[in-house]
Amino acid sequence: LGLSPFEQDILLLCAAMELDVYVPTLCANLPPKQPQPTFALALSLFDQPAWDALSADRPLRYWQLIQIHQPAAQSLTTSPLQIDERIVNYLKGLNNLDDRLAPFLVPLEADLDAVELPPSQQAIAETVLGQMIRPSGHRALPVVQLLGTDTLSQQLVARQVAEALGRYLYRLPLELLPAPVSDLESIVRLWQRESLLLPLALYLDAQNADLSAATAGQLSVLQRFLARSDGLIFLATLDQQRNLGRAAIALEVRKPTAAEQEQAWAIVLGDAAEHSPALLAAQFSLNLAEIQQVAELVFAETADIATPLHDRLWDGCLAVSRPRLDALAQPIEPKATWEDIVLPGEELDLLHQLADQVSQRHQVYNQWGFRRRMNRGLGINALFAGDSGTGKTMAAEVIANDLRLNLYRIDLSAVVSKFIGETEKNLRRLFDAAEDGGAVLFFDEADALFGKRSEVKDSHDRYANIEINYLLQRMESYRGLAILATNLKSSLDTAFLRRLRFVINFSFPGLPERKVIWQGAFPPETPTEGLDYEHLARFNLTGGNIHNVVLNAAFQAAKAQTAVTMPLVLAAVRTELKKCDRPINELDFCDAATLDAAALNSGMVYPFAPRN
Repeated sequence: LGLSPFEQDILLLCAAMELDVYVPTLCANLPPKQPQPTFALALSLFDQPAWDALSADRPLRYWQLIQIHQPAAQSLTTSPLQIDERIVNYLKGLNNLDDRLAPFLVPLEADLDAVELPPSQQAIAETVLGQMIRPSGHRALPVVQLLGTDTLSQQLVARQVAEALGRYLYRLPLELLPAPVSDLESIVRLWQRESLLLPLALYLDAQNADLSAATAGQLSVLQRFLARSDGLIFLATLDQQRNLGRAAIALEVRKPTAAEQEQAWAIVLGDAAEHSPALLAAQFSLNLAEIQQVAELVFAETADIATPLHDRLWDGCLAVSRPRLDALAQPIEPKATWEDIVLPGEELDLLHQLADQVSQRHQVYNQWGFRRRMNRGLGINALFAGDSGTGKTMAAEVIANDLRLNLYRIDLSAVVSKFIGETEKNLRRLFDAAEDGGAVLFFDEADALFGKRSEVKDSHDRYANIEINYLLQRMESYRGLAILATNLKSSLDTAFLRRLRFVINFSFPGLPERKVIWQGAFPPETPTEGLDYEHLARFNLTGGNIHNVVLNAAFQAAKAQTAVTMPLVLAAVRTELKKCDRPINELDFCDAATLDAAALNSGMVYPFAPRN
């Protein structure tokens, strides 16, 4: 702690008060005749006295080894001195962390004792250990920046390094540090003192902190803490931070490789593995702690569960990797199946190809060697183009259901921000959160961001193009399936369209498609009576419109306590057409008898009249 002999004597005098009940009496018999140690008493008792021993920047007060109780109007030299309780315990052999730090320190996020580092992360730990030899003339070890989104793997690497150096690792979330300078300084000095009394390492968790220069609040707290601190400190952040106030090294900690994850699955599943390790590692990107957690939960279930083991493992991976997308995305429970969607044969075939590429990605990319030859991202993406209600959302739902993946709808008009740089930040949060589980991301209203790019006239135009390029790059590397939907394909830049794997057009349904849609619109449990699907198919409605009509007619039937009949459906059709500002031909809504009479009077056969 840098104490001089005189300062050591003062500290021991104060400690004697806590260790020997006769010391207060001895102090009271010596000038200045007080039952507590004072600076004046120390000056008269010990050799080599120094007046600077009680200055604020000397160890006794800087490290808060003693406190000075100075009442008003009493001199500093005659004010009582008291040793800090933590130091008394240390002298007694009780070397525990100062309890004043307890409110700021939290446990590591998971029990990492049983988890070994995979080779790719072990290499990072060895790199850090190689940097931990303190260079001569340098006061502090470099801050170790662990970059990336995988907090558990970052903690695993930090723990491995701390154990190799014989240090206890404590985790401190950055947001718990106080902003007032005096409070922060007190915490810094307490931690520094503990680092000198115990072999410690600090894991400073800044994953949830806002370290942008625009806000500066938490960034300035971080910079001051690091500038005033020594010892081994790990800084966990999403991106590399510069100008930290002391030397730093930055290393990116990624999830274990696909091969390492496959091997981990094979180990935890043992004889029950079969084909699951390859399929799970191909779809989900989990760290070793999460793989172990899923396996333990699945094996803890009752043995007589009818669901196959692989399906339960898949569901467990979906649960643990479910992204936290906050207000950026709306989760959709996929219920529609291939039997529910009605499209022309060519478009339906493209949808099947899209789903097949996601499910067969591991075999083509890894086993057949395409990963080595592709210099662009391996993501699979598509554009769904068509009018509202033509089945774009249902198609995304069908694919997610077929692949057994989570589905999220993202309204790009809500993600796009007028503030420069905010759109890119929102997109990054979204993709980072969804990456592990490979969820299906359905970007609706894509034309809000992907309109035809114009010449760069100002900074907003330049940043808009940056945001487009960033989204395209993330889509190309995304391990899940990214789908863009637009009502205005013509407004999209052709250069953007070339970078998409699939472009599927959802045209307005023709009469045969509309008839099939009508025939499957009512659930089997719904009572219906006398519905003429040939007649209904002649109304120019999309699948979304037909769904609205069917639902409205069902509610009217429920109110009347009758089956769903043709008049109820026609009334709902009329309402839907008015809502869409479509022209209404009253003859379309007549019953068969009226239509036949109109046809006889006019000498024509009315084309909408149903024939038996």
